[in-house]
This record gives sequence, structure tokens and C-alpha cells, in this order.
Amino acid sequence: MAFDMSSFSLKGKVALITGASHGIGLAIASAFSAAGATIAFNERSEEGLRKGLKAYKEAGIDVHGYVADVTDEQQVADLVSSIDKELGGVDILVNNAGIIKRIPMLDMSVEDFRQVVDIDLNGPFIVSKAVIPGMIKKGHGKIINLCSMMSELGRETVSAYASAKGGLKMLTRNICAEYGEANIQCNAIGPGYIATSQTAPLRERQPDGSRHPFDSFIIAKTPAARWGTTEDLQGPAVFLASDASDFVNGHILYVDGGILAYIGKQPA
Repeated sequence: MAFDMSSFSLKGKVALITGASHGIGLAIASAFSAAGATIAFNERSEEGLRKGLKAYKEAGIDVHGYVADVTDEQQVADLVSSIDKELGGVDILVNNAGIIKRIPMLDMSVEDFRQVVDIDLNGPFIVSKAVIPGMIKKGHGKIINLCSMMSELGRETVSAYASAKGGLKMLTRNICAEYGEANIQCNAIGPGYIATSQTAPLRERQPDGSRHPFDSFIIAKTPAARWGTTEDLQGPAVFLASDASDFVNGHILYVDGGILAYIGKQPA
């Protein structure tokens, strides 16, 4: 049977990408737009929304922006209602909004821990819960959660982030288990170390021209011997959002250059 490339098309689909005013979220939105989707995104503040709309305009992407905090059930309900009325409902949800606080566990306050879990785990639960009824009504839906290698690994200073992302991995599988029969596929992307403005200081050359120690660490641990780019996440995201992945459900697709498959180089 001949393969139909149109199964990768997102034409006619409405995609909500949370917190997508820059970085990974913006890259995924750009790919979805190129594949034919109508893009909606949210930010917590008017200022964040303005910056996001400016970034999309500069990228030449038509977008619909909204102010909503993913941890606030009523704001999320209003967001989804607005998208229903203005765009026809959410076909694709990408739970991208998230934060990280790099603080040693014994120095981390319970308040900081709770904030990370609230945004990175409770937020995806709240937004997914809000869009699933509409997806059931439509007879289809795609949910993509942004997990991390930290859903599989631990590392110093990221106890809250790793806990939240580990929980998000299991939420992904549970949404699959509960709503697969409704033709809703819930999968996740687990990025490796991605070169963004936030990680730029970790990749700056030292005064003597050598690599930053953390940069050297990542290169040594990555079989691809480089940091990932936001573009590296675009193809996997389009695949998981498209009809081409209709029988892929509850899967965590790690886009990490091979880190999780690799024990590291033997010392010289």
C-alpha cells in the first residue's frame, strides 16, 4: 500500500501551545504553522503576551494570543472557551509552559518546590482536563507534553523539576490509558540539552578559549557531540501532532542526541 505523505499535514487543525512566546514553544508553533495548523498560545501576563505577539510577527506567523495562567482552572476554562468560539476548538494541545529552579534540595524552600510542581505538572493536568471534553466531542485529539531527560534521570539541584517531569511522564501514560478509546493520543517529547538563550551562558567560551565546564560535560555525554537546537524538536512534534502517529500513544520520545542510551566516554 502506498504511503500518503498528507498524513503529516496539520491543515485545518487548531493547536494550543502553552507558554509559547519564545524558545522551544515558538519553534514548535512555527513548525505547526508551516504544516498548516492555526496557532494559539497563552502567556501569564499582558507583557508576556505582547512580547510573544511581537516574536510571532517578526517570524511571519499568524497567531492568536491569550492571557491565561495554566495553574488557574478558571483562567484556563476561559482560554479554552475563547478558542472554541473564535477558532473552532482545540485539536492539538502542547503543554509547553514550565519553569526550573536550580537549587540544592536542602536549600530549596517548600514554596519553591511547590511552584515548580504547580506549573510543570499541575498546569498540564489542568489544561489537558479542559481540552479533553472538546476532543471527545470532535472524535479526535492530540496532546503532547514537554517532558525532559529529567523524567528519567536525576541531577544535582533539580529535585523539583525532576519530580514534576517524572510525574508528567506518568500523566502522559495515564491520559493515554483513560482516553485512547476516544481517539485521543497523548505522548510526550523529552528534549535533551537544547541551545536556547537560557542556556547560552553555559556555552560561552572561557577567556582562554576553552569550553565552559558544563558545555564540555554535555558534549562528552552526548553521542551526537553537540547541543540540540529548537529545530531538532520540530519534526518530532509535527509527527506526534499529525495523523501519522494515530497508533502511537503513551510514548515518551526523547530527542536528546543519544544521551539516555550512552554511559559516557571512558576516561583516557
